[in-house]
Amino acid sequence: MAAITASMVAELRAKTDAPMMECKRALTEADGDLGKAEEILRVKLGNKATKAAARITAEGIIAVNISADSKLGAIIEINCETDFVAKNEDFLQLTKACVELVAGKNPADVAVLSALPLGEGTVESTRTALVGKIGENMSVRRFVRVEAKGKLVSYIHGGAKIGVLLDVIGGDEQLGKDLAMHIAASKPKSLDASGIPAELLDVERRIAIEKARADNKPEAMLEKIAEGTVQKYLKEVTLLAQVFVKAEDGKQTIEQLLKSKGASIAGFTLYVVGEGMEKRSNDFAAEVAAQAAAAQK
Repeated sequence: MAAITASMVAELRAKTDAPMMECKRALTEADGDLGKAEEILRVKLGNKATKAAARITAEGIIAVNISADSKLGAIIEINCETDFVAKNEDFLQLTKACVELVAGKNPADVAVLSALPLGEGTVESTRTALVGKIGENMSVRRFVRVEAKGKLVSYIHGGAKIGVLLDVIGGDEQLGKDLAMHIAASKPKSLDASGIPAELLDVERRIAIEKARADNKPEAMLEKIAEGTVQKYLKEVTLLAQVFVKAEDGKQTIEQLLKSKGASIAGFTLYVVGEGMEKRSNDFAAEVAAQAAAAQK
């Protein structure tokens, strides 16, 4: 009997997208023969999962789960290839089950979540089976679990394409809803300046200096211009400095709003489906044409 190594399992998993334990069983059955093991998995799971494994999953949905006392919650993004599948009932059920597991089991990362029991198997085996059933790749991208310092508020927008989980200390229910909606609309990068990476500020500073030079501004003024640009940038991307979207005077900042209500924000998570991911460049018509051409061949 050939020894089944972790690297062999990883290689087979990369080729087939099958669960780790299924790969190990197939390799054991095939006595270490990678090609034969792949055939065993294709017989068992079909070849849909194999074909889907390399495809881009930049669509999907955001889901939130909050406890009855608003003290414990989770937010998750699960991706698929098309918006059509994002509305599939089985996909929605998988997302709901996963966010409940995140809240209840507190997994350390996606790998741990994937290994948790779900249905008759695990999250990973359920995901893989669904890939085979639907014929479209899907993946758990990210999640956050929060134990609130105040009370948790959530907001889901745009067909679950934008999701917010917010921890508010003080204030009333309406304030929480308004803040969560503001975050979804204005998309701040952090609560305040301390949450903005120095590299981002350096980029803004360099761009400002180069623009000022191109406009023939005096060298002595460049640093001052750059600092003004950075401060303007921080007002745009930090939540407390942003102007409240419902401000009647068009001037009240989130920080001023919170002060007027005797409230504060302990933290927030904002997810936008597919943010930062490569999008599929081909349109639906082109995809149908390609599939028709392939069928003729």
